Amino acid sequence: MTPASTSAPPKIRNGGLGMFVALIAGMAITGGAAVIFFFNPGTSGFYPVCLFHQLTGLNCPGCGATRASYALLHGHFRAALQDNALFVFGLAGLAVRGAWFVAAKRAGRPAGAFVPATILWGFLVVGIVFSILRNLPAFSFLSP
Repeated sequence: MTPASTSAPPKIRNGGLGMFVALIAGMAITGGAAVIFFFNPGTSGFYPVCLFHQLTGLNCPGCGATRASYALLHGHFRAALQDNALFVFGLAGLAVRGAWFVAAKRAGRPAGAFVPATILWGFLVVGIVFSILRNLPAFSFLSP
């Protein structure tokens, strides 16, 4: 009779789940972008309405983001800025942060959180200030 093996089973790499999530997220973003590209939010009636705007008559920080997406997908940068400048600059910042995050991961450096809490709090403050300004008559150019 031989003694039982005391070696541990091989470790399973956890990299597959991250790739799966990235693939699903990429497919969802591509599908959403295709819908926005082919159906103008200004003329199509199936897009959701902003409940905040409907109830108060004021513009929230997200008002105009779908129209800005449509304009960006069609190469109309100035129209996108007029619809929602915060959304356009937020997308640009997200793209820069994503590129930095991927570069750090590939280089083997610790990347930390994708969006640190301090940046999220700062973005909340910027969103509140943007909402207040875009509803003032002097800053009507920020309204969609």
